[in-house]
Amino acid sequence: MPGRFFLTRPLTEISTAIGAEEGDVPDQPPRRNIQPGQQVITLIAGPKLKVMRWGMVPVGRVNARGRPVMETIVNARSETVFEKSAFAGVGRCVVPVDGWYEWTGEKRRKTAWAIQARDRSVLWFAAICDLWQGPGGAEVWQVATVTCPPSGDVVDIHDRMGVLLAPEDVSVWLGDDEAAASILMRTAEDGLLEVSEATDVDWTAP
Repeated sequence: MPGRFFLTRPLTEISTAIGAEEGDVPDQPPRRNIQPGQQVITLIAGPKLKVMRWGMVPVGRVNARGRPVMETIVNARSETVFEKSAFAGVGRCVVPVDGWYEWTGEKRRKTAWAIQARDRSVLWFAAICDLWQGPGGAEVWQVATVTCPPSGDVVDIHDRMGVLLAPEDVSVWLGDDEAAASILMRTAEDGLLEVSEATDVDWTAP
């Protein structure tokens, strides 16, 4: 959808691949199990790497009583992301990863699948971001990935996938032209991805 990410290559490799400044992003060990609510590496205009929390508290989202809804959104649908009031005023960023996981099967008998580029290159997920301002003046940069219908590579394991950007389109997504960015919210071409069973992941580890 994606539900969890993995990123094991050095951050210097990511910054070099896209010509980005590393900024104040700390180096990190290989991460095989990046979950919603945890920090992820993102790419913002500049381009520059920045740490954000995966999961957004939507701006202006209220319940029937007019009170703010604190439930976080991990993924936003490409079909409506630029139309919903909950996402009004959010920025655009990119989440670089080596791949992501999905599951199939019944409870307690689920099979985990790892999805990554066939050539093992970096995957660039289109995403939206915002600065959440919480009680007591707390401020947290937050991010949600943008999803679309699945390609033929992953359709058998999930009915949604993240919008994947070609390296040359990253700057367009990070730019000011919303119309140009909207065109990029499409399903990846078949043959880009490889799906394999994830049998060597410690799901209790970060």
